[in-house]
Amino acid sequence: MKDNYNRRRFIKLAAITGAGMTLTGSLTPLFAQSKMKGKRVGIIGLDTSHAVAFTKTLNAADALPEYKGYKVVAAYPKGSNDIKSSVDRIPGYIEEVKKLGVEIVGSINDLLKKVDFVLLETNDGRLHLEQALPVLKAGKRMFIDKPIAASVADAKAIFEASKKYNTPVFSSSSLRYIDGIAEINQGKIGKVLGAHTYSPAAFEKTHPDFFWYGIHGVEILFTLMGTGCKSVSRIHTPDTDEVVGVWDDNRIGTFRGTRNGKSEYGATVFGEKATVNLGKFKGYNPLLVEIINFFESGTVPVRPEETLEICAFMEAADASKAREGKSVLLEEFIKKG
Repeated sequence: MKDNYNRRRFIKLAAITGAGMTLTGSLTPLFAQSKMKGKRVGIIGLDTSHAVAFTKTLNAADALPEYKGYKVVAAYPKGSNDIKSSVDRIPGYIEEVKKLGVEIVGSINDLLKKVDFVLLETNDGRLHLEQALPVLKAGKRMFIDKPIAASVADAKAIFEASKKYNTPVFSSSSLRYIDGIAEINQGKIGKVLGAHTYSPAAFEKTHPDFFWYGIHGVEILFTLMGTGCKSVSRIHTPDTDEVVGVWDDNRIGTFRGTRNGKSEYGATVFGEKATVNLGKFKGYNPLLVEIINFFESGTVPVRPEETLEICAFMEAADASKAREGKSVLLEEFIKKG
């Protein structure tokens, strides 16, 4: 009798709060979330497929051990206010994550009461600083999906807040973990003398050109070349962009952003010992493993300095376009930010 009473009480509570139940009516007991304390993940922004993909992987009944028992338990769905492709996704993605046992909440403050770590997934980089600040103030470690922001200035402000509140944060494209790149960074072909990377580079009028999608190929370039890019020049046509970066040790790295033809990601890497081609995208899970390791340790896998330089590279590329392909110093944009 007591067990039946408790079950009826739980069902009534779940009906009132919306917590602890999926759309299929299966129960996720409230005490299970309390037992998970320390591994509860919250999502801000359900306007990107990344949010659903991460949730499916973490909340799977047979989740792999490398995810260490972390689960997405709550989400604040609000994403972009005015990017139609993002706004239109939100209702469908809400229903998808609810089926995975995720509670939908009405504000970021409500979210922070229920979670230990945060995935900031809002597709619109312009909102990231505003959305990140309460998370950092609350001391919750956070991953910010690409782009970290829609400007160098906002990216700098995020990292300054991270330092102020002693709360680590990092941002990355999943393409940083394209197949074969780890072996190159471990010295398989000796020093990387140069690289040519490529990715789709669709434009979104609310963001600087490459912040929206070209960032994937730019991030591959910096993963291979490291920091130290001093100048950028850009050739722009309606179909394609070619951006040439010169590093302070005179190495050259180039990025090709495509808008017509087949969407491909990859790189040709020129090393001391060999020249190799990269091109197999492994999906989101290699990045998700790094995120979970970061949640566990607090050690960021991508340094703030590198992320800021990536942002400066992309802003400088826009300036070069405006100056008809003239070479532009990155220092101008890092200082301005």
